[in-house]
Amino acid sequence: MALRMLALDLDGTTLNHLGELSDAVRDAVAALPDEVIVVVATGRSIIATTPVLESLGVTEGFAVCANGAVTIELDRRAPTGYAIVDTVTFDPKPVLERLRVALPEARIAVEELGVGFKVSRHFPEGELMGQARVVDWDELVAHPVTRVTLRQPEATAEEFMEMVERAGLHGVSYAVGWSAWLDINPEGVSKASALELIRRRIGVEPIHTVAVGDQRNDLEMLRWAAWGVAMGNAPDEVKAVADEVTGHVDEDGLVPVVRGIAEAARHGVPFRDGVPSTAADRSPWRADRRTGT
Repeated sequence: MALRMLALDLDGTTLNHLGELSDAVRDAVAALPDEVIVVVATGRSIIATTPVLESLGVTEGFAVCANGAVTIELDRRAPTGYAIVDTVTFDPKPVLERLRVALPEARIAVEELGVGFKVSRHFPEGELMGQARVVDWDELVAHPVTRVTLRQPEATAEEFMEMVERAGLHGVSYAVGWSAWLDINPEGVSKASALELIRRRIGVEPIHTVAVGDQRNDLEMLRWAAWGVAMGNAPDEVKAVADEVTGHVDEDGLVPVVRGIAEAARHGVPFRDGVPSTAADRSPWRADRRTGT
């Protein structure tokens, strides 16, 4: 049977708003046939991603971290349990100098791979996993990085987005999260760009790709997949690019999608041709925007 690729966002998609993995989601993923390859694609750091992979029962294959700037391959022989197979970096100084003026109250973090973050000041407790070292400006911008994160807890997401848009960022990729949170990556880097490299490496045909996500950093991934699924808790702009919308993450909306993929694999047909998930039947957002859907 043909290999299939299921790309899963974590927070707000696989994990609920408390950061928990439900038994229903875990069981649905565990029941997938062997030919369905699960690839987690997240904005999280490596150190925040690997515990979730373990909880999901994903013990081999690839994972996309830092919104596509870092790709790891799980390797039980490695001391860390993984090997970094691809990174894309950029010089953070130009963009941070601009944002330092536009967002003077924002907290800044730059990722140190597999370790944690260098930060301008501490983030709210629990928001960054791994070691967080407060450093001065010169050290913060001294080296190329895979990702920069800005957080302004005092602002609403809407206020923060307006401030970011006024800053006029150029030469980078960026996404504003559901809170006042901004991730900045190298230009042209996204979850989709990393997933495409993985797809080619493992030999999955484009027609056999499905992606599920809930936030703006999932937009490219949902467009990239043959079938893109937005969670019911996603903002309207994310739902608008999806082929279907499933239920809310806190109601295990991922489960019918995963079960539908498993059923399609057992029938030997593409997910979008003949065996849609039960979520597709009730979705008012389903676009059928691609030929053959």
